[in-house]
Amino acid sequence: MTTGADAPAGARYDGLADWYEETARPSAEFSRDALVDLLGHTGGLCLDLGCGTGLYGDILRKAGRIVIGVDISRDQLRLAAEREPVAAGDAARLPFRDCAFDDVAAIWVHGDFDDLPGVLAEVARVLRPGGRLVLFGVHPCFNGPCVENRDEGARLVHPNYRESGWHRRAPWWGVAGIRSTVGVRHRPLAELLNDILQSPLQLSRVEEPRDDPVPAVLALVAHRPR
Repeated sequence: MTTGADAPAGARYDGLADWYEETARPSAEFSRDALVDLLGHTGGLCLDLGCGTGLYGDILRKAGRIVIGVDISRDQLRLAAEREPVAAGDAARLPFRDCAFDDVAAIWVHGDFDDLPGVLAEVARVLRPGGRLVLFGVHPCFNGPCVENRDEGARLVHPNYRESGWHRRAPWWGVAGIRSTVGVRHRPLAELLNDILQSPLQLSRVEEPRDDPVPAVLALVAHRPR
C-alpha cells in the first residue's frame, strides 16, 4: 500500500477503518474537554470535516451541535455512517451548498490536507456569515514529524521543522501510529497562520488547549465575516 504523498488522498485511509477506530480513540478522549470548552454550547449545524470514522461526532453533539460528517475515504465513512449523517467528498471540493453550516470542525486533520488554502476557501463558502471554523490538532512547533517525545515529558525539535510538505518516516516516529502508517503533511507555524490570514476567513482566536507543560495541541478559530 502506498502512503503519504505517494498515495491519492482518498486511498491513504482506505482499508484501515477498523484499525484507525481503535488507534484514534485515545486522541478523542484526550481532546474531549478542551474541544467542548472551545466550541461552547451555541447549537446549530456543524460540519465534521475529515470525520474519519466519526469518533468526534459525539463530542460535537455534546456541545449542542447537529452534526454532518464528510470524508474522502469511503472505508472510513462505513463506520462513521453508524454515528451520524455523512457524505463522501474532498475537503477542497465540498459537496454542500453555499452558507449551509453554522460551524465547521476540523479535528486532528490539518496534517492530512494537501491544499490547505483550497480547503479554507471551501470552508468559507459553506459557512454562513458569522459562522466559525474550529481547527484543532497537531501543534506544529511541539508535535508532528519533527518532534521526538522523551520519556521525561520533554520534546526534542529536530532541524527538519522548516521543511514544509510531506515527511518521510523518521527514526523517532512510533512504528504503529497513524502518522507512521499514512504519512503527514507538516506546515511550520508561520505557514499555517498565513494560510488562514490570507483566506476569506478572519482569525479570531488562538489557543494551546489543556495544561500540558509543553503543548501538543494548537487550536485556531476563524469566522466568515458577516
